[in-house]
Amino acid sequence: MPHSYSALSAEQKKELCDIALRIVAPGKGILAADESVGSMAKRLSQIGVENTEENRRLYRQVLFTADDRVKKCIGGVIFFHETLYQKDDNGVPFVRTIQDKGIVVGIKVDKGVVPLAGTDGETTTQGLDGLSERCAQYKKDGADFAKWRCVLKISERTPSALAILENANVLARYASICQQNGIVPIVEPEILPDGDHDLKRCQYVTEKVLAAVYKALSDHHVYLEGTLLKPNMVTPGHACPIKYSPEEVAMATVTALRRTVPPAVPGVTFLSGGQSEEEASLNLNAINRCPAGLCTQCLARATGQCWGCH
Repeated sequence: MPHSYSALSAEQKKELCDIALRIVAPGKGILAADESVGSMAKRLSQIGVENTEENRRLYRQVLFTADDRVKKCIGGVIFFHETLYQKDDNGVPFVRTIQDKGIVVGIKVDKGVVPLAGTDGETTTQGLDGLSERCAQYKKDGADFAKWRCVLKISERTPSALAILENANVLARYASICQQNGIVPIVEPEILPDGDHDLKRCQYVTEKVLAAVYKALSDHHVYLEGTLLKPNMVTPGHACPIKYSPEEVAMATVTALRRTVPPAVPGVTFLSGGQSEEEASLNLNAINRCPAGLCTQCLARATGQCWGCH
């Protein structure tokens, strides 16, 4: 029989809610600076820079030491583990640099995707073991929110019911653990844009995935006011022969969210989902013309291009 269960105190709930609202304050988005060492290798190679720890530090220094005007448009910055403990040229920790701008510090806590047995090449995400202890330490070290990415793909036979359920429950367990440690969880169920599926198919899958995620969050007693959602925009597959306008993408995206995301969720921070910066910006602009209280993850590729030219 269903019963009421409060996993958090009133004080814990207030702290989580306040953090979430700071991140998605009007006009603000999230700067994703959580590239892994491998991802940084690809980014730095594009500008002819060797992938060393020092060069990664210098790259992030360019991001984090921009003048204070950035605080008007950035509510949170997602760090990678390495980044959380790096300092600028003056010995100031990057965490303090960001906090001094009034921006919330976050941390990527998942440990990557692994094959999900019994499926057609689908995945789940690892990292739940020891997560509570890691979150407790990250909180002490200045992180107030976290990110965890699960991945689903669209094909004739996927995503399967098993993959949807597994990833929804993994996200819910992660979210619950984060909240117990005073950290706002960003829930990221990414549906990959690979394939030739059309816009309607992506919308259908997005709705099914989000519905499962919020069912799991409810089952795990997650406090929704202390969470954020980081979904893909509803877009056709990269190989789809049909070209859709930003207005069509916006309508499909907002419709999917309105059908599945509870009003208690403070905000949505979109993935760019393999889109170019221009394409993602045009789609976001169309989405934000709808009264839905949405924002986006900031795009950082241009910073690397700028740094590589100096």
